[in-house]
Amino acid sequence: MTQKAYACAGVDIDLGNRVKSTLPRLLAATQRPEVLGKVGGFGGLFALDVRKYRQPVLVSSVDGVGTKLKIAFAMNRHDTIGQDLVNHCVNDIAVLGAEPLFFLDYLGTGKLEARVFTEIIKGFAKACAENRCALIGGETAQMPGFYQSGEYDVSGTIVGVVEKSQMLDGSSIRAGDTVLGLASSGLHTNGYSLARKIFFEQMKLKPTSRVPELGNTIGDELLKVHRSYGPLIQKLLKKFNLAPKSGLFSTKAKKNRDRRDACSTLKGLAHITGGGFVDNIPRVLPKNCDVIIHRGSWDQLPIFHLIQSQGGVPEAELYQVFNMGIGMTIIAASERAEEILRFISAQKQRAWVIGEVVNGRGEVRLE
Repeated sequence: MTQKAYACAGVDIDLGNRVKSTLPRLLAATQRPEVLGKVGGFGGLFALDVRKYRQPVLVSSVDGVGTKLKIAFAMNRHDTIGQDLVNHCVNDIAVLGAEPLFFLDYLGTGKLEARVFTEIIKGFAKACAENRCALIGGETAQMPGFYQSGEYDVSGTIVGVVEKSQMLDGSSIRAGDTVLGLASSGLHTNGYSLARKIFFEQMKLKPTSRVPELGNTIGDELLKVHRSYGPLIQKLLKKFNLAPKSGLFSTKAKKNRDRRDACSTLKGLAHITGGGFVDNIPRVLPKNCDVIIHRGSWDQLPIFHLIQSQGGVPEAELYQVFNMGIGMTIIAASERAEEILRFISAQKQRAWVIGEVVNGRGEVRLE
């Protein structure tokens, strides 16, 4: 059979259609009852059940995974990248208290490789299912000559919902509150340009090099999946921040009480991504509060010890580039900090008290 002209130019529509025909099976585990329509439509359909909320607020975010992709290319492993992207986006809206509803992805590549495409989509589907988030649509673009051979880019958009009265905005944070840190799995999806320079240029490692301190190859260590805190945060909010529903108060008094109670324990969350502690925590701080982070108050992962010892990077900069072993911070009422830690531990997640809130100017201080 004569090859079609467009395929000769580098864009194989028929291959794309064959690969995409597997999507309904791959995405079956991500379905939610609110999803309408079918995979492959011009737009994804989601019927929000507004009866569950008094004042539903939609929360959205869009992101990519940066130069972590370079590690996936070098290792020829593509099953984790989709998980990284979904989990990163889930965490970004979780800090506002939002439950994820649906996710859409974008994949751009020079030449579509069926195996690579399938691995990436499987990663999207796995993470969406774990986060109870529907994967309702996406776009795959074949652009020959635009990407290096064997390379691609991915990005994603997530939409979630939160009750307006229970939204976390940091406004109730006060001096004396406690800062808790949730353990990361590694670098997550940030700092890879500097990490690659340290490991591959300065240390002369290859992605397949086994590093004794890590008990792993450097490539596999750097591909560890960005951890999702979304399900844990939803459990925390239901236990510690759920406003009481009683008919004993007037509508106005009840709204005021709901708002106060919804902010009484968990007051502000920060996803520690690009910008590290220094730039992310201030995003939820009132102008009159600082946060003091106590270095050494958590168990730091070996990869961060390696970066510190071999990178020649000032320590202050490391805390602005990397998560340093803390993927999410929680600012909470100090009197319930230990109770929160016990609850988190019962969910098989590691966490520590890593700092406190003091009077200040909306900044983070490392001590």
